[in-house]
Amino acid sequence: MSGAKLETTGVDMSTRIATARWTGLFYLGVAVGGIVGFLFVRGQLYAPDDAAKTLANLVDHASLARLGIAADLTVVLTQSLVALWFFKLFRRENGFAAGSIAAFGMANAVTILVATIFSATALVVAGHAALAPSGGQAAVTQLLYRLNAEAWDLGGIFFGLWLIPMGYVVATYQVMPRVLGWILMVGGVLYVISAYLTQLIPDAPTALATGLTAVATVGELWMIGYLLILGIRTSERPSTPKGPAAVA
Repeated sequence: MSGAKLETTGVDMSTRIATARWTGLFYLGVAVGGIVGFLFVRGQLYAPDDAAKTLANLVDHASLARLGIAADLTVVLTQSLVALWFFKLFRRENGFAAGSIAAFGMANAVTILVATIFSATALVVAGHAALAPSGGQAAVTQLLYRLNAEAWDLGGIFFGLWLIPMGYVVATYQVMPRVLGWILMVGGVLYVISAYLTQLIPDAPTALATGLTAVATVGELWMIGYLLILGIRTSERPSTPKGPAAVA
């Protein structure tokens, strides 16, 4: 009887590790898509203080703009999938926290989809002068790219919120190193603060926002690596702990 139980437990753990690695793969897709689309392509096309240059970049580098749109769609796709897989991975530890990760992850995916609609529309307007008011093609494309930037910045509140329950599960149930859980929670809080600061202090140095989100970046890279290489370890705490965690 005990042998059968051990065999079942082994199969179950193997399934959880496979789930963890799929989760890590989807999370890696979010990171790669974000680096290509948000950091690289948008930086090459969008000139915040020069509408004419933004329009010229879109006209001269339409293929690059399409690559950026594809990268953003990859973020939307993989963010949606990783949100669901995190729920699958952590639901036995804490259903409420796992559901929160899924909900905030999906909200972030929708926000990025909206941002992608703005950049895709800007490319269309850049290629069809008749779609913009006379002489206003550059102004329209600039506005659309500004809306894209605002959607990414404001969407950071959902990205921060999804890291907090993720870190809570890791720190509370020790399915990964506890310090990783605390880094994720602190990083999530700082991400939310960064989303507020971009609106309250629009002229704040870019380095400030970058510094606030750096903690989250460290936690995310660690999380991706842990999921892909090690998967997940057996929880050292019961799946329904007593006290406040049980309520959560």
